[in-house]
Amino acid sequence: MEFIQQNILLVAVAVVSGSMLLASFRRSADDLSPTDATLLINREDALVIDVRSPSEFAAGHIPEARNLPADKFDERLADFAKYKDRPVILNCQSGMRSGGACGKFRKQGFARVYNLAGGVGAWQQAGLPLKKGSK
Repeated sequence: MEFIQQNILLVAVAVVSGSMLLASFRRSADDLSPTDATLLINREDALVIDVRSPSEFAAGHIPEARNLPADKFDERLADFAKYKDRPVILNCQSGMRSGGACGKFRKQGFARVYNLAGGVGAWQQAGLPLKKGSK
């Protein structure tokens, strides 16, 4: 107890850094690598939703992905309600926008929502195909 009182700043830094480390592990638990995403798509018919803009989507997207731009979430999220029981993989270019979108899907009752870690960039680096065009 005396150590803690004499080194309160050191203890506080250790507690804060430990909690941040645990939070980062928790947050990344729902991230999928491109390989894991491919397995989920093939084995469990996962729905892939691309949250990039229509022009980014048309430039190259994961085959069979559907486009739901982040700025249209409120208008179109209800269109995907019938897929609540299926695994859903969200992606963007780097994984940042889609990571934020995962929370919106969970709030709507989607149980199995995943973020493609690294986004389409990681998908390409893994040598996986992209489809061009809006459909």
